[in-house]
Amino acid sequence: MLDFLFANETYQFACIALAAFGASLLTFFSGFGLGTLLSPVFCLFFELELAIAMTALVHFSNNLFKISLIFRSADRKIVQSFGLGSIVGAILGALLLQNLAMLPDFTSSGLSFSPLKVLLGLLILIFVGFDIAPKAQKWTFPVSYLPLGGLLSGFVGGLSGHQGALRSMFLLKLNLEKTAYIATGAAISCMIDFSRLGVYITKWSDSFDIIPLYWLLGATLAAFAGTLCGRYFLKKMVLAYCHWLTAIMLSIISILLIFNYL
Repeated sequence: MLDFLFANETYQFACIALAAFGASLLTFFSGFGLGTLLSPVFCLFFELELAIAMTALVHFSNNLFKISLIFRSADRKIVQSFGLGSIVGAILGALLLQNLAMLPDFTSSGLSFSPLKVLLGLLILIFVGFDIAPKAQKWTFPVSYLPLGGLLSGFVGGLSGHQGALRSMFLLKLNLEKTAYIATGAAISCMIDFSRLGVYITKWSDSFDIIPLYWLLGATLAAFAGTLCGRYFLKKMVLAYCHWLTAIMLSIISILLIFNYL
C-alpha cells in the first residue's frame, strides 16, 4: 500500500503539501520546525543535500511572507546582533554540507550509515538535549552572547537547515513578547536562508532541473496557509506546548536520520 502511495506522483505532492502546512503552522508558534519536518519528507523523493536546498527555498519564501504580516514587531537590535553572525555561519555551514555530501556511506554491524545523516542526527539530538534539560532552561544569555548564538545557529542552518532550534534556545531566554519573538526569529531566519541559498544554488544549480516546480509552489502555498492559520490562533496558543511538541519531533527525526531511514 505504501509503495503504491509513494509511486503515485499525486500522493507524493499531497504528502509534501500537507507536511508544509503542518510544519508551517507549528513553526509559527515555536520559531522552528518547518525545515526540520519538511526536509525529511523531501528526502523520501530526493537526495538529502537536494532536499535541504528545496526546503530552504520553501523556508525562505514562508519567512518572507511571515515577516510581511508582523515585521513591525521584530526587535531590530536583536536582529542585527544575532543576524550578522548568522550570515557568516550559514555560508560556512553550506560549504561544509557540500563536502560532506560527497562522502560515501559506510557499513557497521550490518547497517549502512551516511556520514552526513549521522552528523545531522547527532547535532539535532544535542540541541534537543540542551533545549529540554532543566538546568539549561534556567540559563540566561546576555546580549553580548547573541553574535555567538547567531554564528552557531547560522552554521547549523547552512549545514542542515535546522537553524531554528538553536536560535530559539537564545531568543526564548530574552523574554520577548510572543509576537516580537516570532517576528524577530523570522527576520533572522530570512538572513540565514538567503545566505545559504546562494551557496546551494551555485553548487547544485544543475540538480534543480529535476525538481517539479509545482511541488515547490504547492509546498510554498501550503506553508503560507499554515502561517495564516498560525497567526489566527496566535493569541490562543501557549508557546511551551509547541516547544515540547517540536522537541519530540526533532528527536524522532534525528534517530531516523542516524540509522539512514530518511
